[in-house]
This record gives sequence, C-alpha cells and structure tokens, in this order.
Amino acid sequence: MYREKDKSQLTFENFHLPFGGRLDKENRWIKLSQIIPWDKIETMYAGKFSSTQGAPAKPLRMALGALIIKERCGFTDEETVEQIKENPYLQYFIGQEEYSNAAPFDASMMVHFRKRLDSETMKEINELIATGKIREATKKDDDRDDFGPGTPKKGKLIVDASCMPSDIRYPNDMSLLDEARTRTEKIIDELCKAQGIKKPRTYRQNARKHFIRFIHEKKPNGKKVRKAIGKQLRYVHRNLKNIGEMSDFYEVLNNGLYRDLLVIHELYRQQKEMYDAKKHRVESRIVSIAQPHVRPIVRGKAGAPVEFGAKVEVSLIDGYTFIDYLSWENFNESQCLKGQVEDYYKRFGCLPESIHADKIYRNRENRNYCKGLNIRLSGPALGRPAELTKEEKRQMREDNSVRNSVEGKFGQGKRRFGLSRIMAKLQETSETVIWINIIVMNLERRLAVFLYYFVHRIRRFIISVKQHYRVSMTSMLAVGC
Repeated sequence: MYREKDKSQLTFENFHLPFGGRLDKENRWIKLSQIIPWDKIETMYAGKFSSTQGAPAKPLRMALGALIIKERCGFTDEETVEQIKENPYLQYFIGQEEYSNAAPFDASMMVHFRKRLDSETMKEINELIATGKIREATKKDDDRDDFGPGTPKKGKLIVDASCMPSDIRYPNDMSLLDEARTRTEKIIDELCKAQGIKKPRTYRQNARKHFIRFIHEKKPNGKKVRKAIGKQLRYVHRNLKNIGEMSDFYEVLNNGLYRDLLVIHELYRQQKEMYDAKKHRVESRIVSIAQPHVRPIVRGKAGAPVEFGAKVEVSLIDGYTFIDYLSWENFNESQCLKGQVEDYYKRFGCLPESIHADKIYRNRENRNYCKGLNIRLSGPALGRPAELTKEEKRQMREDNSVRNSVEGKFGQGKRRFGLSRIMAKLQETSETVIWINIIVMNLERRLAVFLYYFVHRIRRFIISVKQHYRVSMTSMLAVGC
C-alpha cells in the first residue's frame, strides 16, 4: 500500500528543530531540494503501487532522497542511515518535517528502495529533472516518422558509450570452475543431510590440491592450463551427476543454493563447449556465479582491454546526460544513433544541428541518415583523406573539443561518483544504481546553472545600481549641488 503525501511543498522555514534555531537557506542540501520537482515525481511514483493492500510504503522523497545522498556522498547503506540520523539538513532533504534522533528506516530498506525504483521509473525521473517535463508531454514513443529534412534544428547532440564495471573478482576459467566445484559440494552436503544418507565420493581434497598446485605456477603454458581445466571440469561433472540423482529432494535447497545450481549447470556447459572446441569465446559467457548477469565488455582501453559490467549508450545535451540504451550484453553502439536522434526530437520537438561522435558512429549508413535530415555529423569523410581547408580544420578542432565533454562526463561519473564500480549485486538494483548516479550528475548540473544565473542577476543588479549612482552624481554636479 502506498499513501501519497500532502501535495504542499515542504519548506525549510517550517522544519522544526527541538534545540532551537532555523535551517540555513544557503545550505547545499536546501538548495538541492529546491530544484527537484518532488510533487511531480511523487505523482508519477504513487501510481505504481496498490492503495488498498499491504503496509504503508515509505514516501518517494524518502526513498529517492536517501539514494541520492548515498551516491552523492559515496556512503554505504549503513553509513547513509547514520548520516541521516545525525544531520537535520539530510532529514529535511528526505522529506521529514522535524528533526528526530531515531533512524527513519533500517539500512536494509535501501535494497528495497533500489528494487522499487526500477529502470523505467528512474528514466522518467531523469527526463523530468533534466528537461523539466515528462517525455509523454511532447511526443509519444510510437511517433517515429513525423520529422524530416525541413524539421527545425537546434542544439548539439553528443553521443558515446561506456562500460560501468561491476564489483566482481577478475574472472578466469580455473577460479570459476573451482568455485563451481566448491558450491556443488555444499549442495551435495545439504541434500545428503536432508535424506540422512552417506555422501557420495567427490574427491574434494584431490581437486583442491590440483587447484592449489596450478595457481602456484608462475607462468603455466597452454598445455598445463588445458590439463588443469580438464581436471576441474571432470570434478564438476561428477558433482552435477550426483546432484541429479537426488533431484527429488531439491525442495530442501534454499533459493540461493538452487539458483547457484542453475547457474553452475550453464557455466559447466559453456566451459565444456570452449574446452572441446579449443576456443575462448561463447555467447552470454558467465564470468561470476554470484552475478551471472555480468558480461565481459571488450573496450580496448589502455590498462583495461576488457571490463565486466553493463554497457550504456548515453546522449549529452547542454550538459545533461541521458541513458538511451543499457545492456549487459555487448553491442555495437553505432546502431543506436537513429534511436538517439528520435529521442532528441521527442524531448525537445526539434532535431539537433550537429551530432558529435567518435569514429565508430561515422559509418556509411549513419552518414546517409544524417545527410537525409540535413544534420551535420562530425568527423572527416569516408575514404582517402583529402586536403582540408583552414575552415575545415577549425571546424574539426571545434568538434573534437565539443565531443570531449562526454568523456569528461564519464570521468566525473567514475571518479567523483560511483560509476567506476557498481557495488549492487542484483541486475535490477545495479541498473538503479547506474540511473541514480546519472540523476545525481544532472542535479549537479542544474545546481551549477541555478547558482550561475543567481550570481549573474546579482552582478547585473550591482552594475545597474552603480550606473544609477553615477548618473545621479553627474546630475547633481551639473546643477551645482
């Protein structure tokens, strides 16, 4: 059950402090809360929950606010709750009406907040924060062919893709098979205990010795690696065969062990396929038993040729970041350009004047698509390099400087916020963490713009007062005062 809060916006002047005083309106959390449209977001959120069943859910402002605090400050779930408990400004930010020494919720609720705020909800909230309106207020998702070469054009569209690494151990075949063997042995122990029968022979001590002996090898050659993997595969196969013979008692396994069993079956199939075919690639390759949704993403970057996590396709428009496509499987980002142009039109009702992208986007199909819409795609033409004029060189330098901003956004998200290592373990909560970090980055952008215009207006006011004072003094001197 969800009980929607009162529509009246909570003001910091009415926030009650039992020890006296008032909140400072210049505090960063006060300013940040003023630029978030809590009422509109609350209306969007309330419709996703039943109003007649279950215990009352926590308000959206409390759930979303707590997640924003966590990612903006880099806290753990437990530390986030303690900071909110101790800080009246954070309590105001999550929507409390007065200061309280008690924790507003248990730290375990942070997991439920991430589950409750799924990707679709976070996408709508990000659209609302970044553009000031919900996407459906401009164009519907099925209206894709209502623009052409004569459509008005305004602004620049910067596109790029990156990987958001998950918090997993760097995988290799031997460590994965050893972990699979260990977990299947635990499953065998549970099944035998439930039936009250003797454990079958698993050779677990010999398997462990073979694994330890292999990992102590400094530089094992390919023959030794293949031999060691073959041994571990046979140990895992033996365990899975024993477990299959006790399939009538699977109900004694808890959800975690049963899930591990399903993952290990698929892991064994993939490893056996690569071992038999003498190859190192397979579709939807599992690199972590605890997080089977994580995939290897080949990026070719210096120091990290392969990353393990989700790959996201983003658009950067006027400093605001939008996730256009998120997938745990690797994909070719150049295929997303048409969809990004359509999303730009749905957000702003016009097409971009220019698109700034790296080399992978500048294929013949995308060039013809942009040419048909009279949109300039940055970068040199295809084919043999031609002699560039001075104006073309200047334009290329300008395009490169514009495209660097999206690299800066990735750097901000991975160095300043939590996109360098996604600590959530489930697929849906990991996606929520990625979205929350993007929302926090857009809030930082809005706050910077808000402060810029505020300071700019004060500066203009001071200049006008000085000019008025000078005119007055000149008039007074002219009449001999």
